[in-house]
Order: sequence, then structure tokens, then C-alpha cells
Amino acid sequence: MGDLPVSDRQPQIRPELRGWDAPWSGLRAVVTGLGVSGFAAADTLAELGARVVVVDGSDGRKKRRDADTLRLVGVSEILLGEEHLAELPLVEGEPAEIVVTSPGWRPDSALIHQARAAGIPVLSEVELAWRLGPRPGAKTPKWLVVTGTNGKTTTVTLLESMLIHDGQRAIACGNIGVPVLDAIRDPEGYDALAVELSSFQLEYTELLSPLASAVLNLAEDHVDWHGSFAEYRAAKAKIYENTELACIYNADQQVTEDMVAEADVQEGCRAIGFTTGAPGLSMLGVVDDLLVDRAFLDNRAHQALELAGLEDFGPLAPQHLVANTLAAAALARAAGAAPEAIRAAVQGYEAGDHRIQPVAKADDVLWINDSKATNPHAAAASLRSFTDVIWIAGGLPKGVVYDELIQEIAPRLRQVILIGTDSSQLRSSLERHAPGVPVIGGQLRDDESRSEMEASLAGEDGVRAMRTAVAEAAKVLAPHHTVLMAPAAASMDQFASYAARGEAFIEAVAELMTDRS
Repeated sequence: MGDLPVSDRQPQIRPELRGWDAPWSGLRAVVTGLGVSGFAAADTLAELGARVVVVDGSDGRKKRRDADTLRLVGVSEILLGEEHLAELPLVEGEPAEIVVTSPGWRPDSALIHQARAAGIPVLSEVELAWRLGPRPGAKTPKWLVVTGTNGKTTTVTLLESMLIHDGQRAIACGNIGVPVLDAIRDPEGYDALAVELSSFQLEYTELLSPLASAVLNLAEDHVDWHGSFAEYRAAKAKIYENTELACIYNADQQVTEDMVAEADVQEGCRAIGFTTGAPGLSMLGVVDDLLVDRAFLDNRAHQALELAGLEDFGPLAPQHLVANTLAAAALARAAGAAPEAIRAAVQGYEAGDHRIQPVAKADDVLWINDSKATNPHAAAASLRSFTDVIWIAGGLPKGVVYDELIQEIAPRLRQVILIGTDSSQLRSSLERHAPGVPVIGGQLRDDESRSEMEASLAGEDGVRAMRTAVAEAAKVLAPHHTVLMAPAAASMDQFASYAARGEAFIEAVAELMTDRS
């Protein structure tokens, strides 16, 4: 790619609110949400001397305990319960001057809409952390930021490990669970922050200034939250703005390259691609089963630097994991990490639960739990890794469509079993684009023509639905088959979380193995 547009941007929203010595004291602030990031925001603002009101729609035991803690550190008022969600509260009788919002709060929610209509700045906890910077006397960290539809947590986890193996003090934070505010308030400080950013967080972030930024991939997701795919894309694209050294994009997905080309970056910033194929100049990629770097070395026009081998991943090296590793390696190399640190991180990596997780192998059949595949793009990454698949799928579709996914993976499918209270959209796509593949389930919950088995798959009892799905899969198995539970949908119609759905699958497979033995 050619030269990127150069940015000299500074914050336009309350530009004076930068640094620990900025005029935070007495600032009237509303924090929406008392989750992990909301608690950190309220705690930090109180420490800075701001007058803070916290609003949260739930009123559970943990929220009340957190509220008691915040009162002890000086938070003015905590409003718990749905009755407080209709109107933006006053702060000690006066209008708020700033709102810091948690990722779950949609732009069309009443409080956010009212704040914006009144000209009150709405910031994310992430931007608050960037504006503050490290605690006085602590190290100033390099910000390495990651977003994408899928693979964010894997990438920042790998990135953290690469940096630590390089001898840097680093932490994975952001949407991964540790608030960025907690990281920047560390008394010692960090050499680098590996920051996972969701589209929700980026929606409320005006401007960061990272050393390096990456968009892993982009596919239709969270359309119901953002209002359109265009708005979702725009939120993700914010991550590249004002990047200092390297904008890292997926060379196998043109849209991410386009996002880099459109970004205003700092002078000297480079566009760095990653690909699971052979890399071009200024890219990272794969050559002869080796992960190589043709971006962060002086003689990149004629040489490639070996970073790791596919064998370093162990018995399974799924394409999406290799891609995420290359993205993490690009970020780590931008931060000065040595190749040896990258290989060590790959060799030590253990995939998290519920992400292409082997749970059993018997009679030459592999059972895989990928409950974390909550959208079509994530499910496609799993399905590409296997052939002869018995696919367990379905759940809440979140406004996405399945046609593109089914068109791609139809040749791999031998049977599909649909759970979920309404997987009719997925079933319809299968009937159109994979007409030769047998499909069980997917009818509406109130469809009176369903069999008892199909009613079980569509019922609200998720554990029963999963046991039924596993039992149906077991009826059609043959050697070399893979039973893959990759739902391509959210879980909340039948389960408390994707983790609960994954555990239900693991337990159902374990029961099946016990019965067969």
C-alpha cells in the first residue's frame, strides 16, 4: 500500500480533560453500567475528585455489594433498577458534564440518546484510560489494540504471552475482562498493553493514539446493536485512527485493507498485512509450514524472518488460529519483540475452553466443542478445519443471515442438527443452499407438526436439547466423521451463556461415551 493519510488530530470533546492533573475535580459525571468496566470508571473518577452518579438497570446482590464499595470511595449516588433507565439523572441537582458508558449500552438507549441530544460528551472507559495515561511516576505503556468480529481474545492472549516472553511487562486488558483503567492505574505501570476492543467500546471512543492497531476480520454481526452493517464497520474502523507505527490488516479480507487506506494516521505509520498464504512485501504469512515476517526486518524485499512453525501449535493448527497468531506477531514485532519470544508463546499456547475444543475421540470420530462460535464467521472458521462434519448449530441469530456461510461449507456437511427455540432461518438457508444435506430440527417452537425429538431440540431446556442433539448425531456416525458443535448463533434462548452451552455439550458427549463403554 502507498502512504497513509497523516493525522495531527487531537480530541475535540473536552480536550482539556487529559492527564491526571486535568480539571477532573468537581466534574459532574454519570457512569452507565455497574459491570467490570463501569465499576473501574466510577472508582477512577471518584479518585480524581469528580462527582459521580452510577446507573444500572439490575439490582442483584453483587451490584449492591459493588455499590456499597463505591460509596466508600466517594461516589455520590448509585441508582439500581430498571426504573432509573428512562431519564439521565442529575448530579447533585445539576446536569451531568460527561457520561462514561459501559459497552452494553446501545446508542439508542434512553440515557445515551438524552446525553447526546443535550450535547453531553459520551466516552468509553477505554478513552477515559487513554486520556488519563499512566499514573504519575509509572511507566508509559505502548498501546497495542485489537478488534475484529472473531478472534480478539485469542489474539490479545497470544500477544500478551509474546511480549512477556520478550521480557516486557505486559497485560491483556479491555474487553477480555481486565479494564484498561485498572491497567493504567497500576503503580509500576506496564511496558505494553494488549487491548481487546469491541465494536461497542469503539462506538463510544473518539480518539486513541496506539503504537499499533489491528482489525482481524469483519463479518456481519451485532447489526441489531449498531443499526446497520455500515455503522458496525465504521465503529471497527475507528481503531486505526491516529495509529503511530503500524496498521495491521487481514490481507485475505479486502475490507480490512480498505479501512486502513481510509484512516488518518500519524506520519510514518505503515500498513502491515497478515495472511495464511505466502506473504508479500510488508506482510507476515506462511511459507512451507513456517510463520514468517517480511515486514519488520531491513532486507524485507529479499528475505523473510522465521517466527514459528505449524508444528509448534501441536496436533491441531486451525487456519483461524494461524491467522490470529500472525496478527499477534505483527503487533508484537511492532513493539520490538524478538522472533524467539513469538515461537515460545506459540509453543506454550493452550486454546481456551469452548473454542475448537476436542472433548472426545472414539471409533475414529472426533467430537469438537466450539460453543464460542456465536456468529456465522466464527462457525465458518471451525467448519473449514474439518471435513465430513455432523454439525450441531442454531440459537439466536442476532440479525445476521446464513446464506454465504452455507454456500461455502455445504460440501463438508454430512448431517445438520439444529437446536434453538427458532433456528428456522438457518434451516431455510440450508434447504436453499445445501439441499442434499439431511437436517433435523429448526422448526418454530409452536410448530404443532414437530415430533417429540424436534420439540426437545427447540425447547427452552437447553441441557435436554443438547442431549437430544448429541444422541441424534450418534445415530449417523461413521469413521473419520467430526461432530462439531459450532452454533453460529447466540445462546441466550436456551442457555445462560455460550459457556453453559459448551458445558452442556461436553456433559452430553461424556454421558454418551459412558453409555457406550
